[in-house]
Amino acid sequence: MGVGLLRPGAEPADVLPSAAAAARTLATVEASDIGVVSGEARITVRFTVADDDRAFAVAQHVVATVERLAVTARPTLTRRAGPRWTPVHATPSPTRSPR
Repeated sequence: MGVGLLRPGAEPADVLPSAAAAARTLATVEASDIGVVSGEARITVRFTVADDDRAFAVAQHVVATVERLAVTARPTLTRRAGPRWTPVHATPSPTRSPR
């Protein structure tokens, strides 16, 4: 996800560790990284879970955590299958209305 302006009181060095810690509360974290892509800071947290529903829960928790520290942009959830990373799309649940 892209990371922009920091919220008041947030420190740049806290963003990535906070994102990884949030994921770690719900999943096994394999790696976390920060980089600059096209002039934008982006963080990546790679984690392992059993299924897509759980992955979405982890991703939502990570995004919510980072949004308390900084403005975020374009969070994406991808799955690795062999050498490829493919987007994971939400499936509507019976309790939610489709958008």
